[in-house]
Amino acid sequence: MTKLNPSKIVHSVHPGKIILPLLIGIGVAIYIFTKEGSLKALSSIQFSPVVVIFLFMAAMMIVTRITGYVIRLRVLSEGKLSVLSCVRIVLLWEFSSAITPSAVGGTSVALLFLYKEGLTIGKGSAVVLATLFLDELYFVLILPIVVLLVGWTNLFVLSETSSLALLQNKYFYFAIAGYSVMLLIALIVGYGLFLNPQALKKFVVFIFSLPGLRKWKQGAIDQGNEIVKASKHLSNKPFKFWLKSFGATCLSWTAHYCVVNFLVLALIYGIKGNAEPHLLSIVEHFNIYARQLVLWIMMMVMPTPGGTGISEMIFMEYMKIFIPDGFVSLMTVIWRLFSYYPYLFIGAVILPGWIKASFMGHSHEEISDDEEEPA
Repeated sequence: MTKLNPSKIVHSVHPGKIILPLLIGIGVAIYIFTKEGSLKALSSIQFSPVVVIFLFMAAMMIVTRITGYVIRLRVLSEGKLSVLSCVRIVLLWEFSSAITPSAVGGTSVALLFLYKEGLTIGKGSAVVLATLFLDELYFVLILPIVVLLVGWTNLFVLSETSSLALLQNKYFYFAIAGYSVMLLIALIVGYGLFLNPQALKKFVVFIFSLPGLRKWKQGAIDQGNEIVKASKHLSNKPFKFWLKSFGATCLSWTAHYCVVNFLVLALIYGIKGNAEPHLLSIVEHFNIYARQLVLWIMMMVMPTPGGTGISEMIFMEYMKIFIPDGFVSLMTVIWRLFSYYPYLFIGAVILPGWIKASFMGHSHEEISDDEEEPA
């Protein structure tokens, strides 16, 4: 029987958890600002109407990302979650992802959010695992297409004069490691959801019955139960159900990566004295998208919360080929201000009120999967 301990889960996503990623982020921002003189670069920017439009479009990509997630939750919950509930869940889920390493699963946290917004634990488990599967499937399918169109070598060129061989490029190995993790997750979850959930449950329990791993055995049993329940909910869904869900997934992730495209355009048009801004070609725009995709795959093996600190350093070197000289560090900080910190602060603001409204003094009670669906 799967159980949730709300008190323990809520503590894991307490608003105070933003302190560590904030400290890391501020430290990195100070370092890169000092290193490249970003304050001088910032003074070279003028906010013309064109720049404002591109910044607005970057913000709209964030809204589109959230919209895609909301649509997906509505589809996966078969309309049982309201649009407002889906928005709350998405923002809280993004917050929990922002304060934990990218490779760390947030299953129990997401499951609690879904339960308190009106789903049973069984249905919530199905939504969480389907979401995980769809996200990993997006990366597993899209990366080979990107490689086919761009090429491995072009995808990892670090500068216009770089002659570094592919196998000497450290980011190539980061990407391979991250992709391997995503592929493994997609295969395991897909096998458990659609082919043989009982076999996967037995395998997981066996692994965590071995010496040294037994203290996590109960958690493994719970996860196995969730996979079995989720399989019952999802195995017979029509193709249209999965097409809508995967379409919303593609919309969300694609919009997420297009943020940088508009930020680069805003920077190019905002530099004072740049009388003839270089309008990026379609190929260059696609390359920016492709590198954003690969960067996120690399983040799967980053140990810091939300990849903070490490992702900025990789972005500076990996994306600099598309950014005007002297503005790389400034663009890096702006990128994180758009793509990371909003989720951190919005989640920290709405989480306390959500906890108060959802629990009303009962956060220490355990929730088991045989409870009735909350009103």
